[in-house]
Amino acid sequence: MSSKVSQRKLFEVKLQEKLEADWSDWFNGLQIESSEDFTLLKGYVTDQAALHGILTKIRDLGLTLISIEELKEYS
Repeated sequence: MSSKVSQRKLFEVKLQEKLEADWSDWFNGLQIESSEDFTLLKGYVTDQAALHGILTKIRDLGLTLISIEELKEYS
């Protein structure tokens, strides 16, 4: 039986709209940082399916995706 290596990766998603921190649970526990100009969703995503789920939620809420970036380490 082979063990599967974790595909968990750190991502930062930048949105045009401002979101409050209480949306974190909706976005799989990602940390939410809002400024006057944009919102950052930041945290670990377990796999590609989870990332697509987050992007689907962004689309379904009608939010504007500015960028998505895989980070090497948490800062």
